Amino acid sequence: MSAEAGADRAGRAAALAAIGEEVAACRACPRLVAWREQVAAEKRAAYLEWDYWGRGVPAFGDPEARIAVIGLAPAAHGANRTGRMFTGDRSGDWLYGALHRAGLARLPTSTHVDDGQELTGVFITAPVRCAPPDNKPTIDERDRCSVFLHRELELVRPSVFVVLGGFAYEVLCRHLGIRPRPKFGHGVEASAPGGEVVVCSYHVSQQNTFTGRLTEPMLDAVFSRAKELAGL
Repeated sequence: MSAEAGADRAGRAAALAAIGEEVAACRACPRLVAWREQVAAEKRAAYLEWDYWGRGVPAFGDPEARIAVIGLAPAAHGANRTGRMFTGDRSGDWLYGALHRAGLARLPTSTHVDDGQELTGVFITAPVRCAPPDNKPTIDERDRCSVFLHRELELVRPSVFVVLGGFAYEVLCRHLGIRPRPKFGHGVEASAPGGEVVVCSYHVSQQNTFTGRLTEPMLDAVFSRAKELAGL
């Protein structure tokens, strides 16, 4: 890596870290702040010994990623507990397992922020950064929080996006200016005016994985396609 390239990477990483600090300190949505802090105080029985994160959750991954994975929001006892996107719950097990099989993640699971997990070529983020009650943020909460997402994507500049669920798909299509957008469905692809490509996947929620609506081969196929499109 040249000195210029190294400086660019370091600059992006520093800027992303600064955004992450803003995310963690944000209290713009009273309902979400109250819920994330209530969950962190009450805890789940299995995690009574944990010191819950209980704040907005920063993005995670490679600052020069060609692929961005866009979810919905942190899980109450997953990322809201650990402080890292998709870490510490069943949804994260599915996502990191698929990334590992695709050669994009160092480890097949992610359990806490100091577990040694590293991503190569992939950046994980979401439109909403606080755990919402019933996993359902309001439109105002979504729009208020998506500013962080937009700033991150302008820094990372990925060429391929994997969206996990229709919520992320709608937000990203607006961000990329995709109009009209194809109807969401697993494996559906949409091209943006700027040349970026969006690949859709059902969300890795237990509602989808436990019922078989989303299987490991289906998720693997999405990341195989994303790697192909990104030239990885």
